[in-house]
Amino acid sequence: MTDHQQPNNSNDKNDKPKQGQPDLTTNNGAPQANNENTLTAGPRGPVVMQDFGFTEKLAHFDRERIPERVVHAKGAGAKGYFELDHDLSAYTSADFLTHPEKKTPMLARFSNVAGESGHADTYRDVRGFALRFYTDEGNFDIVGNNTPVFFMNDPLKFPDFIHSQKRNPSTHERSTDMQWDYFSHSPEATHQVVILMSDRGIPYSYRYMHGYGSHTFSWTNAKGENFWIKYHFKSNQGIKNLTDEEADVMAGKEPDWYIKDLYDAIDHGDYPSWNVYVQIIPYEEGLKYKDDIFDVTKVVSQHDYPLQKIGKFTLNENPVDYFTDVEEAAFSPANIVPGVGLSPDKLLQGRLFAYTDAERYRLGTNYDQIPVNRPKNTVKNYDRDGKMQVTDNGAGAVNYEPNSLGGPVQNPRGTQMTYPVQGEVKAYPQNDDYFSAPRALYQILTPDKKDWLIQDIKDSLGTVKSTDTKIRQTKLFYQVDPDFGTRVAKVLGLSMSDITN
Repeated sequence: MTDHQQPNNSNDKNDKPKQGQPDLTTNNGAPQANNENTLTAGPRGPVVMQDFGFTEKLAHFDRERIPERVVHAKGAGAKGYFELDHDLSAYTSADFLTHPEKKTPMLARFSNVAGESGHADTYRDVRGFALRFYTDEGNFDIVGNNTPVFFMNDPLKFPDFIHSQKRNPSTHERSTDMQWDYFSHSPEATHQVVILMSDRGIPYSYRYMHGYGSHTFSWTNAKGENFWIKYHFKSNQGIKNLTDEEADVMAGKEPDWYIKDLYDAIDHGDYPSWNVYVQIIPYEEGLKYKDDIFDVTKVVSQHDYPLQKIGKFTLNENPVDYFTDVEEAAFSPANIVPGVGLSPDKLLQGRLFAYTDAERYRLGTNYDQIPVNRPKNTVKNYDRDGKMQVTDNGAGAVNYEPNSLGGPVQNPRGTQMTYPVQGEVKAYPQNDDYFSAPRALYQILTPDKKDWLIQDIKDSLGTVKSTDTKIRQTKLFYQVDPDFGTRVAKVLGLSMSDITN
């Protein structure tokens, strides 16, 4: 710049802020003079390093995408409230389940399981059904699905299952060959596979599907009496599903259909709701039940333990910002409150670690300080420091326990249900009856629902290249019910001698 030249700080068309509009600022709060043109050495550049507004903006943009969830990556969320029908203190001491006059704020997130964040909503898949209750004694999460069972009962198999549902490591394509190869080698998955391939494998939208806690959980009342619990959420919109053909059309026409449908319904005041039911199983009866109630590949018969309605939840508020209200939400089955608890279910036990560990990787050490994850009540403990610590970090208070300096102390209200354990430590298979539960399901299907199931299996398993995989899977269906296996063999063009030998 020569002596007679003066710096030109003009913002041209944006010289003066418009009346009533706030100032654009940098992240440190200073006014941003120009958000359209970088600072350059002359009109043709290069860009100068001192343009901190530009480097700050670009650096933030480079980091806008946090890692997506390994599973349940794509979903929709909304806020609402839970209303309790009647006092449940005979079964639980949980505050939000013993005061019917209270409305408990909630967050719900529904999701696909296998697909990535950009995947079409209407792909045949299990749907996640995650609920958070913001109670006065902490956050309580039920992280279930739209099915009452799952593909496995041991967490050691979960990574392999998810790998089989994701992308081929060579071609990077989703592969029905991989999926059915896994299913055909995992007979415990058969119950869930039958549900997945049935008409309910592709819900019309998130509003038109039921939800389940899937696992067996527990309640404990003020007297210390324990009960086993199964959670069920029945859609008040009814059940509506898509055929494969309808789903394919929707995937091309509106790949975000589930997200759009939920948002638009709430936006128009058509608030979706679900009645909340539980199966209550006395403690000793549960341990002696004819089936293992801690095996998530099985259900507990509603004839033996009928559904009991306890309330309703309604979703009436869309996210203001999807990222902060939904994407940063960190659900975990480990989020329990006094009066509600867990069980020895192996898969549930594995999830207690996996969910919180995944959120620390995805969101950071202090993910629970993000507003959507903060409980209503004040958190008081001895955790300190870590990445993204945004509280007062204890404000210099004592950071160890026990202490004589007035720090927070233990409260027996947080005691979890206890149960005896014994036996030799070894790798136990959970059961060897993989077919009675799907048999009961198949036999109650109406003829048209059986036709739908067979056609869906043909459309999926029929595309698999390996004849061995087709035979292996059809043998499993035959063990469920000979009629089932025979019909699948026929549509796949398989010899019955291959199926029955």
